[in-house]
Amino acid sequence: MSARNRLPPWHEQLRLANGREILIRPIRADDAEPLRASFPLLQPEEVRQRFLHAVKELSPETVRRLTQPQPRTEFVLVAAEPLPPGEALVGAVARAAITPGTRDAEFAILVSHYVAGMGLGRHLMRRLVRWAKGKKLDSLWGDVLESNQPMLSLLKSLDFRREASDTPGLVRVVLDLAPAGGRGTPAGREERPRSSG
Repeated sequence: MSARNRLPPWHEQLRLANGREILIRPIRADDAEPLRASFPLLQPEEVRQRFLHAVKELSPETVRRLTQPQPRTEFVLVAAEPLPPGEALVGAVARAAITPGTRDAEFAILVSHYVAGMGLGRHLMRRLVRWAKGKKLDSLWGDVLESNQPMLSLLKSLDFRREASDTPGLVRVVLDLAPAGGRGTPAGREERPRSSG
């Protein structure tokens, strides 16, 4: 690819199995309205798997948090139509956020049924892992519904391990990123908070 056509960092054009062209890129503030507008198109089970409970609409605060991540501690990618932000329909969102006081990050992924089953979740998860490794973090973790077997199978194939969860129906999955013996242990590392979505 020539320098003229080279995409910016974390941008990637992808053709899905159904022939649909998408652009994976960091989320932008301009994505707020398309994100809010497309949320009602999601199936209730998709929402429950991402937020771990029923959510009818995205609050302005959630939209703001998603579309304006803190660069030092948060990373959010979208898989969207190859159109300018603000016009592009967003089909998937992947987020990682460093838990305050630790060297661990919590992940969350939502892939809509329009683009599900085509390897997009795996692709996005690998990007989150790459970001976390670039930040020299100890681990990447998340809480997943026990009933969400496709996600649990995907994470197992990427070497995530299961940890005991205090919440019935939830499975905590953790990917260790730091070599054994080289892990940071800031205060509070042992107690990971529950996923807030």
